[in-house]
Amino acid sequence: MRLQLTRVHKGRGGWADDAAAEYSKRLKRYGPFVECTVRPQAFSGDVAAVRRQESERVLRGVRPGDRLICLDERGESLDSQAWARLIDRARHDGIGTLVFALGGPYGHDTTLRARASRTLSLAPMVLNHQVARVVALEQLYRAWTLIRGEPYHH
Repeated sequence: MRLQLTRVHKGRGGWADDAAAEYSKRLKRYGPFVECTVRPQAFSGDVAAVRRQESERVLRGVRPGDRLICLDERGESLDSQAWARLIDRARHDGIGTLVFALGGPYGHDTTLRARASRTLSLAPMVLNHQVARVVALEQLYRAWTLIRGEPYHH
């Protein structure tokens, strides 16, 4: 199964790029992993329009057979073991690509949420985009170590 992290982002993240590169490298030990970046929409004064346009860009990278998970502050909170079960279930369900989507500063549009099988929260607080990216990648890596019974978790 392929894992994909799609994020709405502009430019580079400095320290976050270094951390993301490390976790991406670790994730590739368990199978294909790709990180995709979509361009943010310039703010026009209409938050709903920005969300809609960014969500449309994210959805272009999601194929019909992919399982989409939205990452959003209003989503369901899971512990690390539940993240591992979610990934393992997708693998056993024969999902080709499990896509995790990080939205822009205004979050995801209802169209993207409707396409998603679940909406998850990375934390009960709002996270800076670079922090959210690193947390998501670290949790994906942690999930694989739990699935494989490796000692990283504890």
